[in-house]
Amino acid sequence: MSTPYPFTAIVGQDDLRLGLLLNAVSPAVGGVLVRGEKGTAKSTAVRALAALMPEVPVVPGCRFSCDPASPDPACPDGPHAEAAGVSRPARTVELPVGASEDRLVGALDIERALAEGVKAFEPGLLADAHRGILYVDEVNLLHDHLVDLLLDAAAMGASYVEREGVSVRHAARFLLVGTMNPEEGELRPQLLDRFGLTVEVSASRDTDERVEVVRRRLAYDDDPEGFAARWAEEEGALRERIAAARALLPRVVLGDGVLRQIAATCAAFEVDGMRADIVMARTATALAAWAGREEVTADDVRQAALLALPHRRRRNPFDAPGLDQDKLDQTLDEAGPQEDNDGDDDPDPGPDGGGDGGGGGGVPPQADGEDRTPPQPPQGSGGD
Repeated sequence: MSTPYPFTAIVGQDDLRLGLLLNAVSPAVGGVLVRGEKGTAKSTAVRALAALMPEVPVVPGCRFSCDPASPDPACPDGPHAEAAGVSRPARTVELPVGASEDRLVGALDIERALAEGVKAFEPGLLADAHRGILYVDEVNLLHDHLVDLLLDAAAMGASYVEREGVSVRHAARFLLVGTMNPEEGELRPQLLDRFGLTVEVSASRDTDERVEVVRRRLAYDDDPEGFAARWAEEEGALRERIAAARALLPRVVLGDGVLRQIAATCAAFEVDGMRADIVMARTATALAAWAGREEVTADDVRQAALLALPHRRRRNPFDAPGLDQDKLDQTLDEAGPQEDNDGDDDPDPGPDGGGDGGGGGGVPPQADGEDRTPPQPPQGSGGD
C-alpha cells in the first residue's frame, strides 16, 4: 500500500483542511462539498485525512464493518456471535463518475433469493465506506439518481436495496466528501443542501507558497516513506487533537443565546428550511471542541456560517460566491447583545446568582459571583 501524503504537509488551503477536520471530529456535520479548480490538493487532503482517523474496531469476517460493541441487527452477514473485535485503519473509498447503481449500493442475486430463500447480497461501495470516508470526485457529473441514493444513505446512515420484492438493509455511516468544478456544471439546489459544509478552493497566487508546494511535492515523490517520516511528529499531534476533540464534543454547551444567533443568521440570509440551522449548530459545536472549549461562542457561529451557508443562500446566477461578511457581523452583533440585555436589565442580584431566567442560557458573560449591568458581547469570550 502506498504511503499517503501527510495531511500536515499540505500548504495553505486552510478552509479545506478545517472543513475536513470538523467532519472528522463530528461526522454529524454532514460532509463537505469542495468547489474549485483542479490541482488544489482536494484528493490529496481527503486521502491524507484517513490516516488521521482513529482505527475502526470491526467484527471479524463481517463485510459490512459492524462494530463489535453494537453490531447492526439487520446486517446481512449477521447475526454476529459475541467475539473479540479486530481493528483496522479507516478506509477512503472513491466513487468513480461512471459507477453503476449496483456498484454503489450493492447487488442482490434474485435467482438464489427466490430458489434458495437466502439473501445473496454482494456489498457495494456504500458498505465499503461504512465508518470511513466516501470520496466522490466531480460529483456534479454523477448521474442524478446516483447522487440521490448517495445523499439519502448519508442522511439516514443506512442503505436499502430492493429487487423483485426482496429487500436488504445495512448500515452506511460515512464522512462524505464531494468535489466539483463549477465551470463544468452545478448541482441542483436540493442536492447542494444535503452537503453539510462547502469550501471554495483555488491555487495560491503567492509566489513563496507555490514554491513551497512544489518543493514538498518533489520531495514526497522522490521518497514517500522518508518524507512521511519527517512529518510523523506533526501527524501524531494532529491525530491526538482529533481524538481529544471527539472526547470533548459531548460536553460542549450550546447556549440559548448562541442558538438565537444561529437562527437570526439563517433568517437574515433567507435560507430555505431548517437544515442550515441544524448544520450550523453542529458545526459550531465541533469548532468549540476543536478549540478545546466546552462552550460555543459567537466566533464559532461566525465561522460555522462561512462554511455552512454559502451554498444554501438564495442568490442570482451572477452573484459572487460566499457570504456578505459585513451583513454577517451585523446580524451576530444585533442578535448577541440583545439577548444579554433581556436578562440583565434588573440590577438586583438574584439569590441563586447568574444563570437564571431570561438571559442567554449559557452565554459566557454570566460570571460567578459578579453582576454587571452593562452586557458584554459574546465575541469577547471566544478564542482562536
